[in-house]
Amino acid sequence: MTTKPKARKFRIKRTTPLGVEGSENHVANRSVPREAEDLPRPQARATQEPLQTPAQNIARQGAVDSPQQVKAETDIDAIRREGLTGRQLRMARRMAQKHGLAPISDFDAVRQLRLKGIDPFQSSNMLELVVPTKDGEDDAEMGTVLPGMGKIQLPQTIKPASSQVPQTEVYTADRRAMEITGIQRDIASRRRKRLALLLARLSAFVFLPTILAGWYYYAIATPMYSTKSEFLIQSADGGGGGGPLSGLIPSQLANSQESIAVQSYLTSKDAMIRLDEALGYKRHFAQPEIDAIQRLDADTTNEAAHKVYKKNIKIGYDPTEGVVRMEVIAADPIVATDFSKALISYAEERVDELSQNIRNDAMEDARRNLERAKVERREAQENLIRLQEVYSADPTEQLAALRTQITSYDQQLLEKKLALQALLDNPRPNQAKVDGARGDVRRLQDVLTGLNARMIEADSSGLSLVQQSTEIELARADLATADAFLQSALQGEKQAALEAGRQVRYLTVPVRPIASDAPSYPRKFENTILAFLIFSGVYLMVSLTSSILREQVSN
Repeated sequence: MTTKPKARKFRIKRTTPLGVEGSENHVANRSVPREAEDLPRPQARATQEPLQTPAQNIARQGAVDSPQQVKAETDIDAIRREGLTGRQLRMARRMAQKHGLAPISDFDAVRQLRLKGIDPFQSSNMLELVVPTKDGEDDAEMGTVLPGMGKIQLPQTIKPASSQVPQTEVYTADRRAMEITGIQRDIASRRRKRLALLLARLSAFVFLPTILAGWYYYAIATPMYSTKSEFLIQSADGGGGGGPLSGLIPSQLANSQESIAVQSYLTSKDAMIRLDEALGYKRHFAQPEIDAIQRLDADTTNEAAHKVYKKNIKIGYDPTEGVVRMEVIAADPIVATDFSKALISYAEERVDELSQNIRNDAMEDARRNLERAKVERREAQENLIRLQEVYSADPTEQLAALRTQITSYDQQLLEKKLALQALLDNPRPNQAKVDGARGDVRRLQDVLTGLNARMIEADSSGLSLVQQSTEIELARADLATADAFLQSALQGEKQAALEAGRQVRYLTVPVRPIASDAPSYPRKFENTILAFLIFSGVYLMVSLTSSILREQVSN
C-alpha cells in the first residue's frame, strides 16, 4: 500500500464567539444557490441579539432611537440591498473579528469595517485570513480527507472567548456630546498650537528684526544734515546753438548732454578724491562720533569711501526743466554746505572745459582750412609768375595781336581775289593789271602763311605760341580757383568763430546751498516701516516656497 504525500493544509481562523460561526460552516464542494446565500440567518441573529425581558420591553415602549442607531440601521439596509453573497458576508465577519470589532450581524460587520476604512472584499485582506498549517496539526480541526472525495469541511466547535462577546451597548446622547466636545477641544488645541507657532515664527523673523531696526534708527543712528541746491547749464545765446534746429529745440533739451556729463562727473571717484584732498571728505566720515554702520575706517580705501560718497551725494537731472538738483549729506551742517559749494565750483570748471574743447575743435578746423587755402593760392600765383618770366612776354597778348593781323590780311586777300576775278571776267582784260592783282594775292597769302606759322611753330622755349597761351590760361584759372577757396576759408573761419561763441556754456545757480538747522536723516518712522515691509515680504516668500516644496515632495 503506497502512501500519498501529505498535502499542505490550510485552516481558517475561527474566532467567532458563541458558536455562531459553527452554524455557518459548510462543505467546500457543495453548491449553494446565490439566493440562498444572500438570505439572512435568523438563528445567528437570535443568537447574537440578547433577549429583552418583559420589564425592559415595557420600559422601551416609549423610548426613541438615537441618531446613531437610526443611521446604523439605514446603512445596514443599504448594505443588504447590495446583494452580497453569504460567502462575502462570512468573510466580512471574520475580517471584523480579526480587527477586534464586535458586530451584531454580518451586515453590521461590513458597515463597521467600512467605517474604519477597510474594504472587506479586497483580495489582499481576504488572503490574510488563510494561513498554512503545520505538519503535525490534527486533521479533524481542518476537516476530513476521504479517498476519491477530497477534503470535507465539517462544522467545528469553538470555545467562546469572554473578550470577544458582541457588544450591544448603544451610544447615548450624553456620550455622543462628550465625544463631540472632546473632538472640538482637540481641534481648538491644535489651532492654538498652530497659532502659537505662527506667532513665534513671526516674532523671530519679522517683529524682532523690525524692533532692532527701529531701535537703531531711533537710538543709535547718527543724525545727518542735508544741504540742497539747484543749478542749470545755459548757452551764451540762450538757445540751443546755431544749428538748423536751434530755434525749434528748447534750451533745456539742447544742453541735456552737458547736464548729464556734469552729473556723472560729480558722482564719480575723481570728484570724490578732489573733494577729499580739498576738504577732507574721508576724514569727516571717519570721526568716532558717527555710528559704526555709517562710519568709515581711518585707513579706508577710495572704493569704500566712494560707496559712502555716492550714498551721501544725491544728484538728479530734470530734463523737462533742465535743472540739476543736488543734495549733500554730512554729519555737520556747515561741512555739508562747504561740500556743496565745492562741488558746484567743480561743475563750473567742468562746464568751462567742455565748452572750451568744443570751441577749440571748431576753430582748429576752420584755421586749418584757411591755411591750406592760402598755401594753394600762393602756389598758383607763383606758377603764373614763373610762366610769365619764362616766356618774357604775355603769349596771350601776342596771340591776340597775331589773330588781329591774320584777320586783317584775310580781309585784304579776299578783296584782291575779288578784284582779280573782276579783271579776269573782262573779255579783253588788261594784262598788266591782272598780273599786278595776282602778285598782290600771292603776297597776301605768303604773309598769312608766315603769321600762322608763328602761332603753331615752337620757339626757343620749345612751345608754340598757342601752347604758351594755354599754360598761361591754366595758371590763371588755378589762381582764380585758389582765390575762391581762400575766400571760402575766410568765410568759414568767421562762421566757426560765431559758432564757437554760440557754443559757450555757463553754469547758473538759482538755489544756492544754505546750512540746515535740523537733521534730515535718518527718517526714523519711514525706515522702520520699510524694514517691517521688507522682513514681512521675505518671510512670506520663504513660507510660500517651503510650502510648495513640501507639497511637491509629499506628492
